Amino acid sequence: MPERELRTDPLGGRLVFGFENQGGFDWSLLLTPDHHEPDLTVWFRESGEAPVAEEEPLSGFLLQFALYEAAMSADYHALAGGVSSRQVEQLTTHLHHVPLRPFMPSSRTRFHVAPGIVLHVSDGWEAGEFDVWAGATHRSALQALLGADVDWVGFDG
Repeated sequence: MPERELRTDPLGGRLVFGFENQGGFDWSLLLTPDHHEPDLTVWFRESGEAPVAEEEPLSGFLLQFALYEAAMSADYHALAGGVSSRQVEQLTTHLHHVPLRPFMPSSRTRFHVAPGIVLHVSDGWEAGEFDVWAGATHRSALQALLGADVDWVGFDG
């Protein structure tokens, strides 16, 4: 984020360094961090809500953020909602789980990767259901997802 766009949160105690493009949520760091903290805590805040700590400190958060953006901004996508845990298992069987704690406290997002593809699985609105988003560098990278019995909302593969 360019320096001219840096701002504090509405409460004034945190430096906002990332935000969702529609203003629904943001991420911030304490303006006066604990100097004994070896890896800073990242704070997630949905519009109008109190900030909640991300489960990963800044070092892990930055990797998650990069994976999330890679999936969201990829040229080719596959997305589905209301996916069961069995279907998630089918979708991720040929992918590598990224061994970090969940990203974004409101949706508890986990990541799975393989060459040319990043897939994230988030808790859905209903208990026991998940939302899936995959981003790929080429259509062919999405083909491995077709083996799962998922009703895709969108599929570019």
